[in-house]
Amino acid sequence: MPTAYPLPTNLSPATVANTASLIRIVALALISGAAIASRLFAVINFESIIHEFDPWFNYRATRVLASKGFYEFWNWFDPTAWYPLGRVVGGTLYPGLMATSGVIYNLLHAINLPVDIRNICVLLAPGFSALTAWATYMFTKEMKDASAGLLAAAFIGIVPGYISRSVAGSYDNEAIAIFLLMITFYCWIKALKQGSALFGTVAAVFYFYMVAAWGGYAFITNMIPLHALVLILMGRFSSRLYVAYSSWYAIGTLASMQVPFVGFQPVKTSEHMAALGVFGLLQIVAFAQLVRSHVSSHQFQKLLATGVISIGILGAMAFVLLTYKGWIAPWTGRFYSLWDTGYAKKYIPIIASVSEHQPTAWPSFFMDLQFLVFLFPAGVILCFRELRDEHLFVIIYAVVASYFAGVMVRLMLTLTPVVCVASAVALSTLLDTFVDPTEPEVVDDTRSESGASTISAPGTNGAAPSPTTPATTSKKAKKAAAAAAEHPTTLSDILASSSTKTAKPKGIYGLDTRIMVVLNTICMLAFFVSHCTWVTSSAYSSPSVVLASSNPDGSQHIIDDFREAYYWLRQNTPEDAVVMSWWDYGYQIAGMADRPTLVDNNTWNNTHIATVGKAMSSSEEVAYPILRKHDVSYILVIFGGLIGYSGDDINKFLWMVRIAQGVWPDEVQEPSFFTPQGEYKVDDNASPAMRNSLMYKMSYYRFVDLFGGAQAMDRVRQQQVPKVGPTLDYLDEAFTSENWIVRIYEVKKEDSLGRDLKSANAFAQGKKRKRSKPTTRRRAIL
Repeated sequence: MPTAYPLPTNLSPATVANTASLIRIVALALISGAAIASRLFAVINFESIIHEFDPWFNYRATRVLASKGFYEFWNWFDPTAWYPLGRVVGGTLYPGLMATSGVIYNLLHAINLPVDIRNICVLLAPGFSALTAWATYMFTKEMKDASAGLLAAAFIGIVPGYISRSVAGSYDNEAIAIFLLMITFYCWIKALKQGSALFGTVAAVFYFYMVAAWGGYAFITNMIPLHALVLILMGRFSSRLYVAYSSWYAIGTLASMQVPFVGFQPVKTSEHMAALGVFGLLQIVAFAQLVRSHVSSHQFQKLLATGVISIGILGAMAFVLLTYKGWIAPWTGRFYSLWDTGYAKKYIPIIASVSEHQPTAWPSFFMDLQFLVFLFPAGVILCFRELRDEHLFVIIYAVVASYFAGVMVRLMLTLTPVVCVASAVALSTLLDTFVDPTEPEVVDDTRSESGASTISAPGTNGAAPSPTTPATTSKKAKKAAAAAAEHPTTLSDILASSSTKTAKPKGIYGLDTRIMVVLNTICMLAFFVSHCTWVTSSAYSSPSVVLASSNPDGSQHIIDDFREAYYWLRQNTPEDAVVMSWWDYGYQIAGMADRPTLVDNNTWNNTHIATVGKAMSSSEEVAYPILRKHDVSYILVIFGGLIGYSGDDINKFLWMVRIAQGVWPDEVQEPSFFTPQGEYKVDDNASPAMRNSLMYKMSYYRFVDLFGGAQAMDRVRQQQVPKVGPTLDYLDEAFTSENWIVRIYEVKKEDSLGRDLKSANAFAQGKKRKRSKPTTRRRAIL
């Protein structure tokens, strides 16, 4: 529906086209502004601060890049991470995010705008969300038209499924990855439609950018080959497909291998073999087409059968042999966990312990997508109407992303763009139908009946009876003709019957139906905007390092325990003091406290993490040698039992036990931390292993004293804590934050007299060992 209502006749086509372009530009500008503004709640409600855990390492690395330059950043060795091992940072990260911020920082300073690198990092994700809206508009425009593109841009600009990873302060790889995902797919579709090596090369460049920015680039690496493979299987091979895929794969693969963290993985790992296999298949199909043009059909059939079978067998044997020899790495555990949701819990608990890797709950789909959940299937079905190559891509994308979003919460992010695209196609089609003012002509019944009487029998193509045809026919001929009309048997009969059915006029009669549908659509869009604003402001705009609650009068109360504890570490401990905590807080300790840590969120060394888990789940006597062996000076634990903070270490404790059990199954066993009834308790019924563990003692040490003799209650577990609290012999309490969320303990040094610390502590408290009464000597009788 290019034009719903007639325009004035004195307007030239150029004026109409320019005006429409201006309106689209203004609409995209407003959508971009809304996308940026909706992500600033965190800055308005709190302050300009980095959120979550991983972004703190990204911010720390970006500061090194901005202050010391790219060369120093590329060769940076961080001795404070994974103490005492350290980390070669330049070769173990995706540098695209830091390089992007560094380029923006240098450009702003080049034009004398002295913006702090922290503010650039905080606002990078909202800025790229505007670019994502533009890329989604371009992609959807290729699917349908500009109106659908504007709807898709508006959807992805404010949909919570994307905002959850792109609010201000969420300085993670996904901040720029979704833009790169959509612009790469757009360039791929353009290259496929035009058979353009230029767009194929541009797609390869953005693919390289994606590889340098996010580990999720494997989604593109397999989506485009899957699309190409389906096109080949459907008999849609063409020179356009050959040129587009070959240019993208050749240039993109060579470029991606320049990222040190990726290296030769594109030609040595199983995750990349699909792209390589489709590339080889395209060469075979193209060669077969060339041979077909030079040989006869009979010879081509024999050659094709022999060649395809031989090459297929040789290729499969080569893949198996290379995998067996170890030249092609097998599938990783993360890949297996996508197909078997229980795989990670059984074999790789470090992956299963991450909340983002859990299966997605059904309410999460509605929370993140709202009414787009219902429009999404309709848009996918509408793609079947024309089923062009680009529509096939959307269908494949929708199926694949829907499955992966169902098995892992984090992958909801990859589903959101295609949901916005398909929903925009569906809603745009609906509005095109009901906004169009033209009504179908009312056909008179008498005219239709007379017209129907002139319709010829199938097979006569509507031609008038020839003069030689008899005026009357036999009764058998009439019955046969009627039966053929009711039950068409040939393709021509079916087409003829369908053409007569579609001849009936279609459209929307009356203004009342149009107004009702349009008003309902406007109301649904208004509810969608309200839902997105509420979810963004309440659920996705709270930084994990700053918590908020409500006072009795409704005012906001800020809980700033994390930064309070990290600042205490920074100001009151030596610079080389090693801090042990669970790996969740490693990046924050390094970023805010600037102290060495045993483990952090990189999780590359499972044994090191298991060591921390073993220390936390063991008794003091067993844990102390581990702490001294790793030069641990302080231990940091998170405890939410006082104010009801559910993300504390007691709730994560079982994962520490499981990871430690994977390395030391004889020393750490998960069942010993449950009651005989199989319950996870912290009250009087807690198991001996639980109550003697270092984690339990550090969490509940002096907790009972807060209640002044009354029964102590853990507000997270809703359990009563024993009235006699645990004691510590090998640790000293160094710091406890205002709301008891962060607790820091100092590891005692060895006793100067060589005594056991437990005995030395008992002696210091006056608990001397009772000696037996000496026997009285008998006096000699004189």
